[in-house]
Amino acid sequence: MSKKLETAKQFYEACENGKGWEVCKQYCHPDATFSAQAGALDGISTVEGYTEWMKNLLTPIPDGHYELLFLAEDEDRNSVAACAVFHGTQTGPGGPVPPTGKTAAADYAYLMVFDGDLIKNMTKIWNDMITLQQIGWA
Repeated sequence: MSKKLETAKQFYEACENGKGWEVCKQYCHPDATFSAQAGALDGISTVEGYTEWMKNLLTPIPDGHYELLFLAEDEDRNSVAACAVFHGTQTGPGGPVPPTGKTAAADYAYLMVFDGDLIKNMTKIWNDMITLQQIGWA
């Protein structure tokens, strides 16, 4: 496994397991940018902000976990892509409504662009409305 692919895998696992920026920052440039075309992530423009959002998501969805389906590197473009399904049930506090007990299975992808051996940009591709509907938040 290449250094970039290993870094991306370690970042992905830390981020998806809610470790937050304190753990994830070792895999990223300090000013790494973030983008997504999802209303739930509106206003988040840094990888730091996104990793903290993921950490906080595990409060209302404490059993949240991922099923990694694909992880690959494009050496020519200095990028790594990850595709997965996020699973979880909204049983904890902190959501926009009291716990619904409803479960989500959300398909999503990360595109991580590197500068050297560190992530400089991450894009999340996710249909947040489907997920929000599944857990009863929309």
